[in-house]
Amino acid sequence: MPFLPTASVRIQPYFGYRNRERLRITARALRSRVGRFEKRGKWRAAKTMLGQFASHEVAEFPVELEIARPGANSQRHQGLTDKEGFVHFDIRLDPEWSYDDHPAWETVVFHWKTAGEEQCLDAHVIAPGTDTALAVISDIDDTIIETGITGDFRKVMRNWRRVLMQMPEERIIVPGADVFYNALGGGDVLAEGEGHVGETQPATHRPFFYVSSSPWNLFSYLVTYIRGRGLPLGPIFLRDWGLNRETFGSSSHGAHKRAAIDGILGAYPDMKFALIGDDSQGDLTAFADVALENPDRVRAIFIRKVGDAMSPEELNAKAKLKAANIPLWLGTSYDTGHKFLASVGLLADEEARAIVDSVERTDPSTAG
Repeated sequence: MPFLPTASVRIQPYFGYRNRERLRITARALRSRVGRFEKRGKWRAAKTMLGQFASHEVAEFPVELEIARPGANSQRHQGLTDKEGFVHFDIRLDPEWSYDDHPAWETVVFHWKTAGEEQCLDAHVIAPGTDTALAVISDIDDTIIETGITGDFRKVMRNWRRVLMQMPEERIIVPGADVFYNALGGGDVLAEGEGHVGETQPATHRPFFYVSSSPWNLFSYLVTYIRGRGLPLGPIFLRDWGLNRETFGSSSHGAHKRAAIDGILGAYPDMKFALIGDDSQGDLTAFADVALENPDRVRAIFIRKVGDAMSPEELNAKAKLKAANIPLWLGTSYDTGHKFLASVGLLADEEARAIVDSVERTDPSTAG
């Protein structure tokens, strides 16, 4: 498990995103192996996962990002990692940058030196299409992957045992999530392998963004899970935190998710969004706040119920969404959520039908 300061430095890229004016992408400099999430026994799984958390972050490490639009020369931008090993690029694009007709993954390349040798690695940035009117922002835990977390510390610890002992293929998908998500806007999966800067690959029919309170150490694990389950792939917004009791709590989950959602909405002011979450970490109240402050930006909210009775805050949020005519689905099964998609005009690729005024126009079994 090479996490000592003498191990070679590798760069872990995360998915980036861009609009017509700016490109944003983050990477991390680490001294650790690339995680291979293969099912080879629980102790090998534990060793693999502990290796993801026992990595040595490299501060003040120079990294270059190479970008290019199709048919143009590439350009390089310099970056330096912070004390946690992260390097953040926020690049102003030339006016010539535009969109394809449909959402696409664009290839960028990270460059760095380790042990005196030049290294490079591809990364990918999502760009909406000129025909993109709707995108999706989704939670992860108990929204697409079963964890059983409902805020109880013991249940949180049980989920961490699952993370450390189970490979992505062993984790339980939320029943119906794959069908539901692909009906909402699935499509081509980003191909693995090497490419060239400026190359593009088709993305999902609608851009997907994932927001989670999990640590950045689980990025590759979650990507492997999403790929393996046939779910739409997209940028994942995680948190930087250590293994301590404070980070197990839910007090800062809402703030992290809200900041990520605000950043996504701000990057795409001309797009509308569907928000998908669950009731284990306050997604209903957080999403309601977003929708009520941006009523013309949120087409619908989907909340999978995994907890007990609704709290007073959730009941209040539900009432406010109803008064604002923002469609809300509350249910335990994505089978009924599929009906809700059809009723609000989000099931078909074409958005021909106008969204309903309120959730009461959906099938009665979908109303919470």
